[in-house]
Amino acid sequence: MIKPTQPPARRLGRPARPQRADSRDAMLDVATALFASQGVAATTIAHIARRTEVTPAMVHYYFKNREQLIDVVVTERLAPVIAFVWAPAALPRADASSATPPDPRTVVAQVVTRIVQCAAERPWLAPLWMREVVNEGGQLREKVFRYLPVDHLHAFAAMIATGQRSGTVNPGIEPRLVFLSILGMTLLPMATSALWRRIWAEGATALDTDAIAAHAVAMLSGGLFPPASSRRRPAARRTPQRPGP
Repeated sequence: MIKPTQPPARRLGRPARPQRADSRDAMLDVATALFASQGVAATTIAHIARRTEVTPAMVHYYFKNREQLIDVVVTERLAPVIAFVWAPAALPRADASSATPPDPRTVVAQVVTRIVQCAAERPWLAPLWMREVVNEGGQLREKVFRYLPVDHLHAFAAMIATGQRSGTVNPGIEPRLVFLSILGMTLLPMATSALWRRIWAEGATALDTDAIAAHAVAMLSGGLFPPASSRRRPAARRTPQRPGP
């Protein structure tokens, strides 16, 4: 009788390479979702392993330690979102001159649309940003700060200030706070959707991501940009009077 061939015993130590090529991405997805739902501090390697249905040793196979995993979440999940949001704005550097300055209305609408699109495609984005970046003491704040497009943020504020000087932007607006206002009107409603959906659950038009984006653009347009009739017009040139006879 021929005995069935037994697979060779695996040596102890490093776990076997997973069969699925996307195992690493799956671990990152789980880690990111857990960071958003329960916080970075409350999430351990064991939690991530259990949710991904692997062993903690398998998580360590891809990520040397928990700190490296956090760094990878920032570089591979959050940093690309930041780059995507600012990619279409096409703002010049703050120290650069441009013959045709960007249109504030267009840029604001582009930034709002991109933020809402990213948050809609990544349900973890809004709660993670609010919990770990916005909050004082958030564990991702300093790590994310390294990826913020400081030049773009300065140019964005300079664009708003230029619009104020030309009379197309409300003079009472603080240019440095406009982008923070955009974040507040987009990510905050998306991060708290479970709460306000309970309030407006019955007899109300769906408050979906399109509604959030449209609301943010309308609020910003109404507050940022004064009505056409009240915009400052250049002073009319006075015709010098001829001296009398």
